[in-house]
Amino acid sequence: MGLVESWGGSAIGWFFANMIEAYYNFFYAIFNPGLWLSWVTSINAPMDDAQKEALARFMYYGASVEFFFVTFNIFLIVTAVGLVRNSFMWGCVRGLEGFANVVGRVAAWAGLLMVLQQIVIIFMQRVFAVAEIGIGFGTTFTKDVSWWSEELKLYNAMIVCLCAAYTFVQGGHVRVDLVYSAISYRAKRVVDMFGSLIFMIPGTLVIWLYGWFFLWRHLVVPNPAASSSLDRLLTQSRALRWNIETIGFSPNGFNAYFLFKVLLVVFALMLLLQAVAFFYRSYLEWKEGEESEGKYLDKDVLGDPTAEKVAQIH
Repeated sequence: MGLVESWGGSAIGWFFANMIEAYYNFFYAIFNPGLWLSWVTSINAPMDDAQKEALARFMYYGASVEFFFVTFNIFLIVTAVGLVRNSFMWGCVRGLEGFANVVGRVAAWAGLLMVLQQIVIIFMQRVFAVAEIGIGFGTTFTKDVSWWSEELKLYNAMIVCLCAAYTFVQGGHVRVDLVYSAISYRAKRVVDMFGSLIFMIPGTLVIWLYGWFFLWRHLVVPNPAASSSLDRLLTQSRALRWNIETIGFSPNGFNAYFLFKVLLVVFALMLLLQAVAFFYRSYLEWKEGEESEGKYLDKDVLGDPTAEKVAQIH
């Protein structure tokens, strides 16, 4: 549209130009998916020039000013509708918290897998003195014992990255309430709204910005730079090719460390969504009063009074 170039002489002009162009950028991306998604069918495979340019656009816009203003506008629209219709905002809260709970409850099983796999590794290595372990039905996936040992780190990373938002919903993160516990109910909700907007959302955005290009630098060459313009990335796209990281810390060790970079980006996204849900919940509980505290909150039932008490304290 060119509004940013024509209005960008001042900070206010730049801001409102990006706000207006965000609507154009959103609908243009929706109606032209091939311009930024055609590379998906050629992951880790040769790409033609159009797919390389689409991948370059995807890498650029994933952590761009344009993408920020698109998401910011969506947040403002959803919030505005929610302020008018509180039932809609409660629906957003239930949806976002439900998503965090489902992902977290599934990912939490990685802890059991980690323990069982460690037992199998020790048993097979110490009792049978095998050098390789294979698993599969029909087609067997066989790797060195050291590969399976290092792969345990992935389970740990899954628990940390995929269960962080779930733990937040459940109130499981340790907090030190020096001031919070001594203030009134509505004051607590104001503190929660302030914290989600001023600390949680900006923090997750910073993690996303660093994690996004950190991920792509381990998936493609030439490595994209966060400071590169779209035109520069499109020019470099002619030499773009897949180079997914498969280097382990030991000769026969785990060699899919790019998955940790993927988890970092997913971690930032899930916490960002939960920050929005927490802001909405805090506002609604502030508006509706103490009777709405914990409304629609799907918390786990531990079945142990002592454990329940500890969870409430934390």
